This record gives sequence, C-alpha cells and structure tokens, in this order.
Amino acid sequence: MVIKIIDFKPQYTQDFYDLNIEWLKTYFYVEPYDEDVLSQPDKYIINKGGFIFFAVKEDNVVGTVALMPTEKYGVLELTKMAVLPEERGQKIGQQLLQHCIDFGKSQNLNTLLLYSNRKLENAIYLYRKYGFVELQLEKDSPYLRSDIKMLLEL
Repeated sequence: MVIKIIDFKPQYTQDFYDLNIEWLKTYFYVEPYDEDVLSQPDKYIINKGGFIFFAVKEDNVVGTVALMPTEKYGVLELTKMAVLPEERGQKIGQQLLQHCIDFGKSQNLNTLLLYSNRKLENAIYLYRKYGFVELQLEKDSPYLRSDIKMLLEL
C-alpha cells in the first residue's frame, strides 16, 4: 500500500488532534500546552513558520508529524509525531521522519531537535537509527513528560 506524505491543510486539523491525543492519553496525559497546540495548529505551528505533514493511505490520514520553529534560527523541533494504532508496524513513522529530514535539508535547516520520553522505546530506537544524538535535558523543558532531548545535525 502506497503512503503519500502531504502538507497541512485546514481540513486535517481534526486528524492532527485525534492522532496525537490518542498516544498522549495511552502513554501519558494531555498537558494544557498539548491541548492548545493540537486544537489550534495553525496558530501555534503554521502561522509561526512551522510545518505539519500527514501520511495518507487510500485517502485516509494514518499519521502526522510537525516541525515547530524554535528561538534559534535554522532549528526546528520535530514534534507531534503519531500513527494510528492499527497502522503501526508498517514503517509509516519512518517515512514521516525521513520526510522531515529531507525537508529540513531542502530548506537549509541546521538541525532538528526533539523532546521525548524513554517509555516510548520504539520512537527512541527510530530516532537513534536516523542519527539523532542525546543532549542534556534542560530543567525547564517544554513538556513535563519529556525525559530525553535529542538533536540531528542536517
């Protein structure tokens, strides 16, 4: 089955919300900041110069990922990556991640940064496989649940 990676369109706002709420509720809980970003991705990501991509299979959205601007020029935060539970194990997350890396290089970005949690073993394995290295996690990290910070030089 062919997976297409497409750019954000307003009609996919609910898909972005639903995909991410599912994993947050399954593994953690929804922080107020998550609720804000997920319910208004145009305000918090797109309008600030960020990007959201969707994995589409047979006209159905099956995954998503966002690249959110940071305070540092040329550094985007890879965030809000999610795949439908019934679609996991088909390398959709890898396709989304590779798309972000290729996109970052095409945009002459310096680095991709991410925050995650070691509980998400498959995600951490994937990030390491693609060359992300662990950095010191700052005390005021943007997410209460994050216990690992990783960086990929592009």
